[in-house]
Amino acid sequence: MQGITFPGDRRAVLKDFPDPEPGPGEVVVRMRASGMCGSDLHFYRGTASFGGGPDMIQGHEPCGEVHAVGAGVTPDMAAVGDRVMIHHYWACETCDHCRSGWPQMCDGGDVHTLCIDEPGGHAPYMVVPVRTLLPLPDGLSFKAGAAVGCGTGTAWGGLKRLGDLGGANLVVLGQGPVGLSGTMLASALGARVIGVDINDARLERAHGFGASHVVNSATADLTEVIQDLTGGRGADLVLETSGRANADALKILGKWGRACFIGLPGDVSFRTEDVFRNQWTLMTSWTLSSIEQGRCADFIASRELPVDDLFTRSWSLDQAAEAYAWFDRQTDGKGVFEW
Repeated sequence: MQGITFPGDRRAVLKDFPDPEPGPGEVVVRMRASGMCGSDLHFYRGTASFGGGPDMIQGHEPCGEVHAVGAGVTPDMAAVGDRVMIHHYWACETCDHCRSGWPQMCDGGDVHTLCIDEPGGHAPYMVVPVRTLLPLPDGLSFKAGAAVGCGTGTAWGGLKRLGDLGGANLVVLGQGPVGLSGTMLASALGARVIGVDINDARLERAHGFGASHVVNSATADLTEVIQDLTGGRGADLVLETSGRANADALKILGKWGRACFIGLPGDVSFRTEDVFRNQWTLMTSWTLSSIEQGRCADFIASRELPVDDLFTRSWSLDQAAEAYAWFDRQTDGKGVFEW
């Protein structure tokens, strides 16, 4: 089979790999959709400081069907033909973090991550431990399941960190695929969402995903607009998704406000004396647990949320070079490889 690799010089290259075979406790998943995530671009551009490499199959938003099972995998664990999502980390499975669905935070330190130290989903087949599988709800497409695996799931994880959203004024900074996911999910969870970006086309899409108001921070005074929209109180909650608007987050956050920073890379800084009276809670969020991945998918399916509309382009593997050149421009929506 062939898979997409990144030499690190803004090229996406197809290379030949053996068809995977499942070992004990493993399954082979036939890919149906593999999403393109903004973090791919760190490896594509050669700016990532960890993992990957020119011979690693990329793609950490895989979704597909069980194709083959290894020894010890019983039908109650997985069966050929099952529609599945994949939690793209695995580790010791015995520490408290692993046992609560957070293998990426494993105390043992031997964390396996798709496309960093394990072959990813930008290929027709991939092999993973059966414990990484999650059922794909019947109401969701394969590409929706791929989005939940990271981009949309990351937004869900950040919103869960922020806590109760009902009735809150929530500002989502950045309206790329993760930000639009945050806008869509937060609106469905009862927040009044204000979407912010510097791209008018993205802001127009934000309306369609549930934003009550949108602001182009390149042409408007963001602090002034947020003060007007919140009756002078400032934002109750902020979800920063771009990694480039962290300073804006602190300018618009009201007293007792909570802000979650999920955009990478990014610096957050403040002078304690200037802000301590605001009683803020500032936090980060790292993707989501396997448990929350399942809950996110179920929530989207039950509300019939338009996750598929996040994708503006669909590609085949042999279009890898064109697909990532397009995605690198960051002027459109989200892309996906489909089979």
